[in-house]
Amino acid sequence: MEFEIKERQFLPKDFKVKDWETLKPYFDKLLEEEINSTQDLENWFAKLSELEAVVSEDMAWRYIKMTCDTSDEKLAASFEDFVRNIQPHIAPYSDKLNRKALASPYLASVKEKEGYNIMIREMEKDVKIFREENIPLETEIASLSQKYGSISGAMDIEHEGKEMTLQQAAVMLQSTDRELREEIYRKISSRRLADKEKLDKLFTELIQLRTKVAKNAGFENYRDFMFASMGRFDYSPQDCFDFHDSVKSEVVPLLDEIAKNRKEKLELDTLRPWDKAVDISGKEALEPFNGADDLTQKTIKVFNKLDPFLGDCLVKMVEMKHLDLDSRKGKSPGGYNYPLSETGVPFIFMNATSTLRDMVTLLHEGGHAVHSFLMNDLELNDFKNPPSEVAELASMSMELITLDYWDIFFDNEEDLKRAKTEHLEGIIETLPWVATIDKFQHWIYENPEHTVAERTKAWNDILDDFSDSITDYAGLEKFKDSLWQKQLHLYEVPFYYIEYGMAQLGAVAVWKNYKTDPKKGLDSYMKALRMGYTKSIPEVYEAADIKFDFSKKNISELMNFVKEEMQKL
Repeated sequence: MEFEIKERQFLPKDFKVKDWETLKPYFDKLLEEEINSTQDLENWFAKLSELEAVVSEDMAWRYIKMTCDTSDEKLAASFEDFVRNIQPHIAPYSDKLNRKALASPYLASVKEKEGYNIMIREMEKDVKIFREENIPLETEIASLSQKYGSISGAMDIEHEGKEMTLQQAAVMLQSTDRELREEIYRKISSRRLADKEKLDKLFTELIQLRTKVAKNAGFENYRDFMFASMGRFDYSPQDCFDFHDSVKSEVVPLLDEIAKNRKEKLELDTLRPWDKAVDISGKEALEPFNGADDLTQKTIKVFNKLDPFLGDCLVKMVEMKHLDLDSRKGKSPGGYNYPLSETGVPFIFMNATSTLRDMVTLLHEGGHAVHSFLMNDLELNDFKNPPSEVAELASMSMELITLDYWDIFFDNEEDLKRAKTEHLEGIIETLPWVATIDKFQHWIYENPEHTVAERTKAWNDILDDFSDSITDYAGLEKFKDSLWQKQLHLYEVPFYYIEYGMAQLGAVAVWKNYKTDPKKGLDSYMKALRMGYTKSIPEVYEAADIKFDFSKKNISELMNFVKEEMQKL
């Protein structure tokens, strides 16, 4: 792949972000610069974009290094330094720069160029919600939410004299030995429970601070503030409630079917939570790869089959050592693709063991990575920051349009069918879980004064609404009460979750198109991703030849398609 990092035009080539003092002169320059023509304004935006890219990439590396090793205090201190001593100084400058741009008499002519209208809409929104008094609160929130990773990263269990991360232990929930599954389930759940109070206290503090931020900015609650802050111009809280209702009526009955079938096939009197991951035909867990290198190489082959450009993206990341895939103690939980704004080559982080879920995670994060590469030629940094509804469409579609090439991971037909069935069942399970987490967030911030007991009750009421009616939690209620604590989004990126549901629907539609006409389906998908954030969400979905629609009719049609594909297997 021919890939060039764009040369800096505004900052010196050797400039590195050390502290606020080294950065401040460049922000001052932009504030003081005279803008006397449309061309001047476009040049000014280009300089601002470069500065933002450099700052954003510096913060990205601090975060990446910290999550790769949560036990290294120096790495945590470096990230904390950015959050506490650099970011708070940037916020008021960003506001002044936004106001400078919006006051320019040349703005109207720039707005006519593709992408600029979307960027200016974001700037207007930022100016509207910015409050100086929220800067120290946002700093405190960023610092507190970082603690979640440290607490979770330190969680492990001991089994047969061996220490394991929770991710490594969870693989054994796929064992055919039911006693072992129960033992592991109880060990993992008990370990999480040991930090329940700590995580409850942390969450309560975050809710209080976030609510204060919302009130300062003139919003009734933090949910409404976040809808404005995240630039949700294309849908409202009511649309989220419609999504919840559609999922409850169209998807939850399918969950019941899957659970009922599982219980019958496993010949169980009662289906318990530790019976949910084992293969229903009584076979041991699928192992699609052996170690991180094998996972990487096989994923590259799959991407190459779709389009050699996609494989080249991952090869470039391997060359630049932009992958950290193995699960190990001291590593933050979860997985992510972190865009690197200046370099243009993102970083993938995950906790792979040997499971199908890990394989799908790399396909998912690989979809995000490809999106970064496809947006590289866009003019400004802002154009390369699509909203999550678009970003997750990139990743979730990749999971599905690669299905035809999963034989690279599975060398026999039976395992391949099993893998595809498990993944498609996972889609049916994902939508209710997304609705659960999202509805819970709405309740949390609409009722910020709640007690821990009220929170637990609300959680259980919502969870029961979106769960199958077959699984028996008798005697495990204390574990069920705090299940939400494993969802890092609640702590670190509030209100970023409904997007998975919306994008999952979009991804099924992309896959449906791909099955009908692979070339046209793939071309439309890549065309949509290249747009970045130069168009609204519905326009990007339209470019992908799909609908941005949460109606019962649309969800029912897409779920029927998934069911049909499962029946073919």
